[in-house]
Amino acid sequence: MALNNTYDARPAQQETAVGAAVQILLLALIGTAIGMGPAGWLSGLAFAFATWAVLSRALHRSRPRSFGAANRVTLGRATLVGGVTALVADSFQSSPPVSLFVGLTAVALILDGVDGKVARRTGTSTPLGARFDMEVDAFLILVLSVYVSMQLGPWVLLIGGMRYVFVAAAKVWPWLTAALPPSTARKTVAALQGVLLLLAGADLLPHAANFGVAALALGLLVWSFGRDVLWLYRTSRVEASAESPAARPVPELVAG
Repeated sequence: MALNNTYDARPAQQETAVGAAVQILLLALIGTAIGMGPAGWLSGLAFAFATWAVLSRALHRSRPRSFGAANRVTLGRATLVGGVTALVADSFQSSPPVSLFVGLTAVALILDGVDGKVARRTGTSTPLGARFDMEVDAFLILVLSVYVSMQLGPWVLLIGGMRYVFVAAAKVWPWLTAALPPSTARKTVAALQGVLLLLAGADLLPHAANFGVAALALGLLVWSFGRDVLWLYRTSRVEASAESPAARPVPELVAG
């Protein structure tokens, strides 16, 4: 009797559709509350559609048995990031309430530590979930850096753009794609980026202090990326030396 290996993608795909609907609902609530302009609406809707499309494609490729509780938390965080994106885009034309911006961002940052714990406790950690979490984190940092750059200058964009520059560089130098060893320092620096950018963006401190906070975030990120790139480069050189013909042992000749 043949086994039925048919994969039913509908349950997981339905959850992504629900996530997109919730994002649109959040945009409607924000737009109604603050009178959001076209830039905010378009950016928020574009983020909602892109999240749905990319996540649906990734689910189709990975074919998970279920969407998973951890991914639901990350999807909820992505919904908040969509709201933050809309507010930042709207801030180019008007001044949305800082309290709303801070509130959405703070909850998104807090939830950043929840999805990983849920995945470990439920035994549902997957490469897709880890990548989804990382991409949401990276995009939030990019959006926050755009917002802070309007107050402190374009140099702040280096914070949000560094990860994407690293990904682009890996297309040229494949050794950058090698797996890195676990690092508490790397995780700490990554977590601090959002907190420091939110602190600078909230504009609760004097301008000089906000400048220093953002500069600290950039300095920590440069140190973290620099350390990882150096480790990857040295590791690639060692592996290349080990694989070179000159490094291989010469077989001994045995007299007949």
